[in-house]
Amino acid sequence: MFAHRGLAVEAPENTMLAFAKALAVGATYIETDVHASLDGIAVIAHDPDLSRIAGRDVRVDALPFAELRKIDLGDGQSFCSLAEALDAFPDTRFNIDVKSAAAVGPTIAAVIAARASRRVLVSSFSESRRRAALRGLPGVVSSASAPRFAIALLAGKLGLSPVVRRALRGLVAVQVPERALGLRITTARMIRRLHAAGVEVHVWTVNDPLRMAELLELGVDGIVTDRADLAVSVVSARA
Repeated sequence: MFAHRGLAVEAPENTMLAFAKALAVGATYIETDVHASLDGIAVIAHDPDLSRIAGRDVRVDALPFAELRKIDLGDGQSFCSLAEALDAFPDTRFNIDVKSAAAVGPTIAAVIAARASRRVLVSSFSESRRRAALRGLPGVVSSASAPRFAIALLAGKLGLSPVVRRALRGLVAVQVPERALGLRITTARMIRRLHAAGVEVHVWTVNDPLRMAELLELGVDGIVTDRADLAVSVVSARA
């Protein structure tokens, strides 16, 4: 169960309060996103700019971290760095989506400084960003980039299991929506083929408890959700 940007229904997304709220209801994994500030700090933020969450027409990478820290996101929260979050929640596992090429180096530095290599999973839609992050973080696990999963999905639908295995070699998971490229991913057959390739299947973003239960019944290994509070009850009921 991955708390998507923390428990953002009770606090501003991707803030320390959102993470604390998610952990308080029983989440064990935090899903978050990283950009780089102007001065090269790994900043926890989903969007490249501040328009949606702060109403400002400026990019995250155009401001130094000290200025980002002054921006009010609501509930007394502001932007935090990846280093701060890893330090504040030392027993929590983080799923980190590296959102830009500029964020790769700062992400590596933050994970190393926190000695958090064993409790992070690095992800990115970009294969080049994923590879670059892993080069700086030997031993850190990662999920499939969009290009690698696209190959695996098409091969899986055609029953080409060796191609699926090659496409996903070295990865621990695929983190995917229910549909991609016009194809349904969350079928029992596709999930079996992905499992046979040695990866877990994590599905995003699922907020309906009934659908969470259905996906778990299909064999999905992880649910990425905005409603960690509801997901805890679903998992507890199954247990």
